[in-house]
Amino acid sequence: MMWNVQNSYEEVVRDRTTGKLYLVATPIGNLEDMTYRAVRILQEVEIIAAEDTRETRKLLSHFDIQGKKLYSHHEHNKWSSGPELVRLMEEGQSIALVSDAGLPAISDPGAELVRLSIDAGIKVIPIPGANAALSALIASGLGTERFLFVGFLPRDRKRMDDALESFRLESGSCLLYESPHRVVKTLERMLEVLGDRQVVLAREITKRYEQFVRGSITECLAYLQDHAPLGECVLVVEGMSEELRLQEPDALWWNSYSVKEHVEHYEQQQGLTHKEAMKAAAKDRGVSRRDIYQELLAE
Repeated sequence: MMWNVQNSYEEVVRDRTTGKLYLVATPIGNLEDMTYRAVRILQEVEIIAAEDTRETRKLLSHFDIQGKKLYSHHEHNKWSSGPELVRLMEEGQSIALVSDAGLPAISDPGAELVRLSIDAGIKVIPIPGANAALSALIASGLGTERFLFVGFLPRDRKRMDDALESFRLESGSCLLYESPHRVVKTLERMLEVLGDRQVVLAREITKRYEQFVRGSITECLAYLQDHAPLGECVLVVEGMSEELRLQEPDALWWNSYSVKEHVEHYEQQQGLTHKEAMKAAAKDRGVSRRDIYQELLAE
């Protein structure tokens, strides 16, 4: 496939007449982490779309950015505000999207606005800056060669366990966000599903009382019994070693099977229907049931 990376004349003309979407990172605690470029962009754009306009007003006030039109864009209104923001950019107004802290579109509704803008042919420009998950990772002491960002786990226990199980075999470090009143519960479920791995609890990153608690999950839970967690937390969880992965018979028993043999195993050994067997095989392989169906047709 040939990718065309050169703007056509029509695209150049459109670029001059439509606005742009700037994804502006904001500090996660320490206001000194705001970049010069981020301040300049906030000064130049016509509109600032904010997750919480109250928090954004404080930020603008600190950097003496005045006279800006703030537009609320959050989880509960994103499907109505998103198209309206795209319309404003199509009319020529540039917009800066900010979250309450850190990079927009990470665990907040900004991702939908980015997709809408791209679909409308609007240029999307990232303005890098602070990020809690990556800041915790690089200071964790755990592996950084490969990592998986998980974000917030579901609150329901069954769905939380399913989410933990989905990355139990992940070899890279796993990055999660958690609130202080739920972190103990989350660590307890991790211990049950993932085993007693090494973990780093990072809290109040870049703030005055920044803290990193390092150790096994059991040791971290013991620490939290005597020290109540305060502030938003990032959990960096050690990935499963290759040695342990090789000791996981349940995860590897089907590796030598073709897709057809995999499905037949569930039908013959566990008495599942063909539909149920395809679903089970798809879950093992981390693909959709449709993918399994297409593989069966090809065999």
